Amino acid sequence: MTEVTTSAFADLGLVGPLLKNIRKEGFESPTPIQENAIPLLLEGRDMIGLAQTGGGKTAAFALPTLQRLSETAGKRRPSTPRALILAPTRELAKQIADSIFPFNRGLGLKQTAIFGGAPMGKQIGLLRQGVDVLVATPGRLLDHKKRGSINLSEIEIFILDEADRMLDMGFIHDVKAIAADLPEEHQTVLFSATMTPNVKKLAQQILRNPAYVEMEQETAVADTISHKVMFLDGQNKRALLTEVLEKEDPAQAIIFAKTKAGSDNLARALSQQDYTVAAIHGDKHQSMREKILRRFRNGSLRFLVATDVAARGIDVPGIDMVINYDLPMEPENYVHRVGRTGRNGERGQAISFCDGKDKGLLRLIEKQIDQKIEVDADHAFHVEVKEEKVGRGYKGGRRTGGRPSGKPGQKSYKSRKPRGPKKEFGESRRVKPGSKPSGPKKNSNANGNNKFVKARKPAGGPKRRAA
Repeated sequence: MTEVTTSAFADLGLVGPLLKNIRKEGFESPTPIQENAIPLLLEGRDMIGLAQTGGGKTAAFALPTLQRLSETAGKRRPSTPRALILAPTRELAKQIADSIFPFNRGLGLKQTAIFGGAPMGKQIGLLRQGVDVLVATPGRLLDHKKRGSINLSEIEIFILDEADRMLDMGFIHDVKAIAADLPEEHQTVLFSATMTPNVKKLAQQILRNPAYVEMEQETAVADTISHKVMFLDGQNKRALLTEVLEKEDPAQAIIFAKTKAGSDNLARALSQQDYTVAAIHGDKHQSMREKILRRFRNGSLRFLVATDVAARGIDVPGIDMVINYDLPMEPENYVHRVGRTGRNGERGQAISFCDGKDKGLLRLIEKQIDQKIEVDADHAFHVEVKEEKVGRGYKGGRRTGGRPSGKPGQKSYKSRKPRGPKKEFGESRRVKPGSKPSGPKKNSNANGNNKFVKARKPAGGPKRRAA
């Protein structure tokens, strides 16, 4: 645990029963995303939160949701929830529901989760008993809508978790259909790891004057990980992968590919070489993803070929190598990829394949992690790659996502101080991991018709240990 200066949960406007549950769970102080999001959500503001998993994101939306519902609790109507939390997968829906349960003790609120792969009849029975907080996957929720076993006309709070992953999995039309079925007056909260163009477009369609809270991306990588890059012609990637696996002989490894089709093709090719391998991505059925992850965790699968979005949240001990078969298009994703290895003090390797047109992207990754990646030329397919200047984009017809090139000594894109609010999303604040986040400011542009009680302004407090 690291010591940070932050306020206490009580300073965020949370009430006694919730604070008691928080203490029982052993949490001593809020994380930056919690400290910034909770007061805004208690006000009833629409909000966009950019945050990775692992920073207390679920509690950031669960705690204010539970408090607001408990303040207006009345007689439940069968099959008519008041808060809807939408998650892209069954695994995440289960995780959210399990995380909310301890905070809900003694509040008099009922919660349930509905997702594919579970008996429909049992879910209908639970809904008929009445529910305040419903966690659901899009497909199963629409199934219930078609059956008439759920009524969304009294939703007060609508939360989309991992929106980028949801859209990557093809749920955009489902999400829009669900949003269109909600009452006009409700709060909408969207959490995403990245602000892709599709996420931004969706946010503009379903949120009204949202506050914008961003957790800056971590740039540090564990010093237990060794990094190296292998330059080659792109057509030789599969042959080089075979050479690396034979030479390095990793016990277990995750191999990252850029596309779903590429993941499937690569897994198929490795399987033909008698490796135990499977691909995981958004097009795989939920039950199949769960089965693959179980096999990987118990060691019956040696290699996992994954896309960035599908691999999010995978936590498997003992992974000794990460191979970037395709470099990530966003430099920040390199940090999250290689973070799958070198955990708990164990040594790990990160090997990246890079052809000439990706050299600019490699330099942006080096800038992101603040270190030069060693070139490994000791392989059969090495090519010399000409050094090129890294600019706003990079050569080869692909872009890096518009990262500024910067000047010597200038901080990277994510670490620069923001110039001001993002105009298209109203109030904006960027939160640096491990630092004291700025306390939520009094809202000067909130909707005048806001019917919800505003939170107290958080105050600074003594140093505490963060859970």
